[in-house]
Amino acid sequence: MSKKVTPYNDTNKTKKEQVTEMFDTISGNYDGLNRVISFGIDIKWRKKVVQLVANTKPEKILDVATGTGDLAINLVETGASEIIGLDISAGMLEVGRDKIQKKKLNSVITMVLGDGESLPYEDNYFDAITVSFGVRNFEHLEKGLTEIYRVLKPGGIFIVLETSIPTKAPYKQFYRFHSTKILPLIGRLFSKDRSAYSYLSKSAAAFPYGKAFNNILQKIGFIEVKDNPQTFGVATIYTASK
Repeated sequence: MSKKVTPYNDTNKTKKEQVTEMFDTISGNYDGLNRVISFGIDIKWRKKVVQLVANTKPEKILDVATGTGDLAINLVETGASEIIGLDISAGMLEVGRDKIQKKKLNSVITMVLGDGESLPYEDNYFDAITVSFGVRNFEHLEKGLTEIYRVLKPGGIFIVLETSIPTKAPYKQFYRFHSTKILPLIGRLFSKDRSAYSYLSKSAAAFPYGKAFNNILQKIGFIEVKDNPQTFGVATIYTASK
């Protein structure tokens, strides 16, 4: 990132600790607020990610920063025999486990408490790895990406779905208004954590999207790196391989 953005102005805690605290706090209403804030378009984006993964016919999938498990649940459609959703927030995982239990997907999906910058898996283990709206929350972006590269099999696919900033008018102006005014307002009205949704918009603005992120992926060692902007550029799907 061009600058470090943290949820709280707490100099005694690392970004990782603050992000964990934030997601634990907002986990109960995270899903509902996300649907409102994104107008439900994020569902369409995740479907595209699932199709890209399904095309590679993976057996083992890791969903890093899985949150409440939306993408991990969707990834069942790929036919993979093992899907692991890993997240640093116990609160988010608890919500995700309830959803998985209700859908009777426990035999396929395992939710794991863990750090995306220190993955508890051996080298070359996963056929596919995904991250949905999570890489900007890494405290050390390149460290997290290096760990993902390590546990991905040669020939495996890595897909990132992340917010980005539109470059063309009037979408750029609308995005700025929505992210700086509407998103924090909704967060203040419906979330008990007033700082959380302000952080989410600020972290999105600070994230190196597009070619800048492609360059970081290539620096780590990923190949076949591509970016595909979604919905006028408010989000981007990145694909890469090893």
